[in-house]
Amino acid sequence: MSTFYLIGIAVAAIAVLLFLVMKLKMPAFIALLLVAVGTALATGVPMQEIMPLVVEGMGGTLGNVALLVGLGAMLGAIVEKSGGAEVLAERFTARLGKERVGPALLLASAVIAVPIFFDVAFIILVPIMFSFAKAAGHRSPIYVGVPIAGLMVFIHNLIPPHPGVTGSSTLLGADLGLVTIVGLLICLPIGVLTYYASKVITSRRDFPIAPAVQRNFDHAGAADIVVQDRESPGSLKAQVITKPGAVAVLTMILVPILMISVGTIGAIVLEEGTSTANAIAMIGQPAFALLVAVVLAMYVLGVRHGWGREELGGVMDSALAPAAIVVFVTGAGGVFARVLTESGIGDSVSESLISLGVPILLLAFLLATVFKVAQGSGTVATLASAGLLQSTVTDGSYSSIQVVLIVLAIGCGSVALSHINDSGFWIFSRFMGLSVADGLRTWTVLATVIGWTGFLIIAGVWLLVS
Repeated sequence: MSTFYLIGIAVAAIAVLLFLVMKLKMPAFIALLLVAVGTALATGVPMQEIMPLVVEGMGGTLGNVALLVGLGAMLGAIVEKSGGAEVLAERFTARLGKERVGPALLLASAVIAVPIFFDVAFIILVPIMFSFAKAAGHRSPIYVGVPIAGLMVFIHNLIPPHPGVTGSSTLLGADLGLVTIVGLLICLPIGVLTYYASKVITSRRDFPIAPAVQRNFDHAGAADIVVQDRESPGSLKAQVITKPGAVAVLTMILVPILMISVGTIGAIVLEEGTSTANAIAMIGQPAFALLVAVVLAMYVLGVRHGWGREELGGVMDSALAPAAIVVFVTGAGGVFARVLTESGIGDSVSESLISLGVPILLLAFLLATVFKVAQGSGTVATLASAGLLQSTVTDGSYSSIQVVLIVLAIGCGSVALSHINDSGFWIFSRFMGLSVADGLRTWTVLATVIGWTGFLIIAGVWLLVS
């Protein structure tokens, strides 16, 4: 099939998907599956292979996402319902003032995002964002959530030890230490831009949020739990739970972050295959770290402060209902991404760009952007782009700093134009309670702004060192 035809199919698929979700109000889960099947048929995937491809795309996405979202939602529910998020928000607000709460949380989230995958870190911070936004007097959590999501996903795609940038650095022979240093320096102006660009984006219109998320936001930090009165069957009474201290809450949030960080550092400094390295690798697995944090939080934030077993179980079980929506929609997004990848759209466009003789830095950025738009995963976009450029870069006479800039340009391309086939889009929009249209107006716009701006900064540095 011609490149022009494949691009036309991709554009049409995205347009139909947006029409189904935004205009016809079809559930995103169903719309994604229908469009994925239609795209597979249009691009010539054999009919008998379409549903196995759907299952493969769903399973590959859910295997990781379901664990992280489920455990993260449970941890968040305990932190929220125990009043822990409210305690932290009150402490920070009292120390910093309402005006500085947002920037302080943005800075803290940036530090957390360096060793932790975006989806894990964002889910952990959701109840904290709700309480901080409420303490700062905002009408919605998006005023705090938008800049945090934007900066965290930028860091995820540009700073080692995250898999995409680490893998592309290895493929292109870039110095990981130099990639980290230059990447962090670029993140400084991007962080400032993210904060002010988010203000512009969120001030242009009202962003209604889903009723369930609105209720969670309105009651952020509430520590009252309704339980069954055993003395009077059928009646209900409110049981006031003692709120935990700020240190205890902060510790529960930091436990998975520290465990994952230990695993990341251990993978770098320890010899692979040793018993110590294997133990550290298990400790650093995000799902295991969250599981440990949930179990600890059950006792530290729950049992120690008056929660009964039934109440604690009820709170944790109730957290899975909204999380299930995120999981299934994200899985369907994985199906759509898998179909787009198997159709060969990204490969066709990338081969065309290479044949046109586009300058290496711009080519690196555009290739990553094409792969990002076509299949959704920033990590896959980064590694695919680096693989296509490997021989060109390694055989070229580029300095070490130029190779680093090529790696970071690929990272910026894997951020720009993130949309509905990216799991990050669904995690952000669903946990913030946004519609698909408003997700595009916030997440996609901000990701594109910071992705292109990051590339322009890199291009400026390239001119200075060339």
